[in-house]
Amino acid sequence: MIAESTAPYYGTQYRTDPFLKAWLAKRPTEAALEPDLPIIDPHHHFWDTPHRGTYFLPDLLADIGKGHNIVSTVFLECQAMYRKGGPAEMKPVGEVEFVAGIAALSASGNYGPCRVAEGIVGHADLTIGAKVRDVLEAQIAAGGGRFRGIRYGVSWDPHPEVQNFASRYVPPGILKDPTFREGFAQLAKLNLSFESWQYHPQLPDAIELARAFPDTTIVLNHVGGVLGVGPYYGRRQEILASWRKDIAELAKCPNVNVKLGGIGMASFGFGFHDRDYPPTSHELAEAWKMYIEPCIESFGVDRCMFESNFPPDKQSGGYTELWNAFKILTAKASAAEKKALYSGTAARVYNLTAP
Repeated sequence: MIAESTAPYYGTQYRTDPFLKAWLAKRPTEAALEPDLPIIDPHHHFWDTPHRGTYFLPDLLADIGKGHNIVSTVFLECQAMYRKGGPAEMKPVGEVEFVAGIAALSASGNYGPCRVAEGIVGHADLTIGAKVRDVLEAQIAAGGGRFRGIRYGVSWDPHPEVQNFASRYVPPGILKDPTFREGFAQLAKLNLSFESWQYHPQLPDAIELARAFPDTTIVLNHVGGVLGVGPYYGRRQEILASWRKDIAELAKCPNVNVKLGGIGMASFGFGFHDRDYPPTSHELAEAWKMYIEPCIESFGVDRCMFESNFPPDKQSGGYTELWNAFKILTAKASAAEKKALYSGTAARVYNLTAP
């Protein structure tokens, strides 16, 4: 059993380079397990901000180039490089333009065989209702054939020490708002998906949304956003029981898929970021299996996909160790099951080149 951190922790404590590089260097990088297994990493970011540091193409390539067979990736919105001017609702188009440029660099082949950002997931303000279609069409054009959908993070919690982890402020209950749903309805019309990022107490709202829009492909981010900080600290088993029920109920919606990852974020409350030395892949696997295994049991391998969520998950360890942890947890899976979990589901959901 993995011990939790010794005290509740508040605030993001997001550590940036060079601190992270020095911390990760304290433990030699592990050799990659099953190095030939093709992997599509369906969730990572690029950014350059004062509080999060810089993570661009060279940084990602350095992480993926340590032994695992990463064949392609999907970029997820993170409020990077929004347009400075123009209509407010069109500013997120700048992020798609930015990442499409990185994807073009990768497609040249000059930066290695991995197809970086073969899929792009942006952001659009669904609270403007049906008018969001203009934004979505602009992003489709800017994506150069790579734009796949949007994420509108709705993570909200009444406790300030938890809300500090949210990437943007949203009012509570936004998924039920009629105007938001009017905007949401535009996604399926354009064959676009929706990334569902919320905290675990909000999973009932996600279930209701999935039932209301059965024709929209929904991707549940980070095993449902289980909280382990602030008032949720020390209640892991209690929360696990209610979370499992919600996950099983959500899995009844055939339009929902789930990403297995994001558990390295500090908000999950495992406290790896507080350690003097980074954890091993076996330690990560032991901690994370309580969330990964129930998701696979409920959704099945054909609706589950492993994700790195880098660089946020770098707070708990290295890229190589992260994928090793996943491979430890799937050591007894069949070749067909591994293909689905590591590339097949992602290729289907995001319409990517299958390995």
